[in-house]
Order: sequence, then C-alpha cells, then structure tokens
Amino acid sequence: MSSSTAAPRRSRDATATGLAFVAPFLLVYALFLVVPLGMGLINGFTDASLVGGDREFVGAANFAEALTDPALWRSLGVTVVFTLASTPPLIAVGLLMALLTHHLAPARWLWRLVFFAPYVLPSSAIALIFVWIYQPGFGLADALLGMVGAEPVGWLSRPVAAMLGVVLATVWWTAGFNFLLYLAALQAIPGDLYEASSLDGASRVQQFFGITLPMLRPTTGLIAVLQLLASLKVFDQFYLITGGGPQHSTRPILQYVYEHGFTNYRIGYASAVSYVFFALVLLLTAAHLSIRRRREGRLGHA
Repeated sequence: MSSSTAAPRRSRDATATGLAFVAPFLLVYALFLVVPLGMGLINGFTDASLVGGDREFVGAANFAEALTDPALWRSLGVTVVFTLASTPPLIAVGLLMALLTHHLAPARWLWRLVFFAPYVLPSSAIALIFVWIYQPGFGLADALLGMVGAEPVGWLSRPVAAMLGVVLATVWWTAGFNFLLYLAALQAIPGDLYEASSLDGASRVQQFFGITLPMLRPTTGLIAVLQLLASLKVFDQFYLITGGGPQHSTRPILQYVYEHGFTNYRIGYASAVSYVFFALVLLLTAAHLSIRRRREGRLGHA
C-alpha cells in the first residue's frame, strides 16, 4: 500500500476511533438536552397540559399571549432589576475577598474556607437561614437595626425590602465562586511587576489601579458574563424566601414559567414563555459580545 493511500485511511480510522469515544457523551447530550429542547419547542405551539389529554396545535397563540401579558413583563422587570442590583456587588465583594485572602499571610487557608463555604450550601438551607434573619420582631436583621436606633423593616412584606433581602442573601451565598476566580487570577500576576513598580516609587494604591485591575480585566469580563447569565436564571432564592410576594413584586420570570406550567398545568404556554425568555437572553448575550469586541478592538488599535 502506497503512502498516498495509507494516510487517508489512517485519518478515517482516527476519526472513527474518536467518534467511538465521544459517542456515549453525544448520546447523553442528545437525550437530556437536544431532545427536551425540541419537545419544548413543539409544545410551545400546542395547548399541551400537565394533566394529559389530547393536545391541539394552536400555532403562535401561546407566543402572542405571552408577549401581551402584563404579568410576564412585570416578572421580566423583576428579573432585570435583580440582575442589575446583584451583579455589581457580587463582582466587587468577590474581588475584595480575593484581595484580603491574597494579602493576608497568616491562616490563608481559613479565609479561603470562610469565604467559599456558603457557596456549597443548598438553596433550601440559604432560604431557611435568611427567612429567620428577616423575621419581624425577633429576626437578626431587625435586631441589628435596633442596635443603631433604626426602625424595623418589613423584609418580607414590602416590595423594595424583599428585593433587597434576596439580593443580600444571593451576594452572601454566591460571592464565593467569584472569589475563587479572582484569587486564582491574582496569584497568576507576576510579582516582578510589583517589584519593578516599587523601585519606581509606586504606592500600593497606584499598583492596584495600574497593575492589579488591568491584569484582572479578562477575569472581570468572564465573571460579569457568568454572573449576568446566572442572575437572569434566578428562581430558587425568590421562590423559597419571598414566594414571589408581596403581590408578585418579587416574582422572577422563571417562577412565572413554573407557576403556569406546574400550578396551572399549561405546559404549552409555559414552554412558549421559556423560548421567549431564551430569545431575549440570546439577544442580550449577542449585544454584550458585540460591545466587548468593539471595546477590545479599540484597545488593540490604541
């Protein structure tokens, strides 16, 4: 066999071997992701119900109802407000904890444990903790306010306070993930940069803004994207802490989907709403990536 014919055969054998290795993953991926996505899209065009029965094709009626339902847009607004309110503090707190851990030499392992430990707790445990903290009269939050002479706050009965309470619970719970990413990025910054800047007379503040923050820019961009996507998908905290109340003022869009799909049994309508939300998230992600590419292009030409 000539070398010219042996090379394509080896390539085909290598391809077949590679497909054999990835086939189990592709099967599971198709079974648990591709197929449910397809079934959900099909359900969005029907009047499928959780209680069974014959389903009928209704065309775009579910999508039209979703786009004209004020309750959906209110739930979407709650999701957007939560995303805008929680993302900046989650980034800032994660960076602050990483800086403290990176510069505190004694018991550094203890700081890592303390800052990351809440992240591994289940959402049900977090909800139980903060429901007790926010209890009127004897909760820790009102007790701390009373120590400084402030009036008690209806954390679970007032819309603004309920939103703030969920944001605080989320920051305490999930900032540990951002902390780990920032800590790894800080440890990857070459120490020679700080030594050279010290010889030039740079202060700690100048080093932070001139070296640390620019070197952390890629990590900050990654954390911002991950945090935006995670905040848009919020469900557990609101459902378990506030239940969407008072008067649906803290009901995110995924709870709206859950209630219509599993409380009102309208699986077809809930599927349509899910795909409307999916399209909005795709548009937001595309806009963010476009803005980021333009910014990186301007920096590259500068």
